[in-house]
Amino acid sequence: MAAIALVDDDENILTSVSMFLENKGYHVRTFTDGSVALPQLIDNPPDLAIFDIKMPRMDGLELLRRVRQSSNIPVIFLTSKDGEFDEALGLDLGADDYIAKPFSHQLLAKRIKAVLRRAQTDPSDGEAGEGDQKAIQRGKLTMDPNRHACLWEGRPVRLTVTEFLILHALANRPGFVKSRDNLMDAAYDDQVYVDDRTIDSHIKRIRKKFREVDGTFDGIETLYGVGYRYKEA
Repeated sequence: MAAIALVDDDENILTSVSMFLENKGYHVRTFTDGSVALPQLIDNPPDLAIFDIKMPRMDGLELLRRVRQSSNIPVIFLTSKDGEFDEALGLDLGADDYIAKPFSHQLLAKRIKAVLRRAQTDPSDGEAGEGDQKAIQRGKLTMDPNRHACLWEGRPVRLTVTEFLILHALANRPGFVKSRDNLMDAAYDDQVYVDDRTIDSHIKRIRKKFREVDGTFDGIETLYGVGYRYKEA
């Protein structure tokens, strides 16, 4: 089963959640401090990480910012119920999902399962497999779902799992408008509810990453009140 890193300064949450997930078959590593967790996440990355946002010394947002400098491991945020700003900022930094406290263990398990399912790729030996998807090329953009590889003019663009799925859904049919609901269906499990702001935050993050590679990038168009579409360069 997958390895999960849980970072939270609340000992009760660490104990209860880790016991629950271990009973589900996951291998869980726990940390009470983001600064202690950071080198472990970089040197021995888990399959998925769960970060609390409000922690002393290094909060979850800073921890994610530093992790994203070298890793695209899927990350779920634990947020305060009134932390709407934190949720938006977390998604903008590259989180894959978030869940508000207090939360049920069963809901967290569903979110973990959904994110891990989206993260499954087959980068092994380059041979075609039964479930493989064809790489697509749209102008300057190349996307290979089997290797989670995204290139712009031959230069890599590091995307999270959720960002990759959203962009792939858009680029798969350039010129066609995808509503936010369409993009939610493409990127999230049907048992997981996300709102419009979540999709908008992911789109903002995708644009930012491409503009770091090409400052003139304008491949994703917004049609206000309708959705988004990919414009082939």
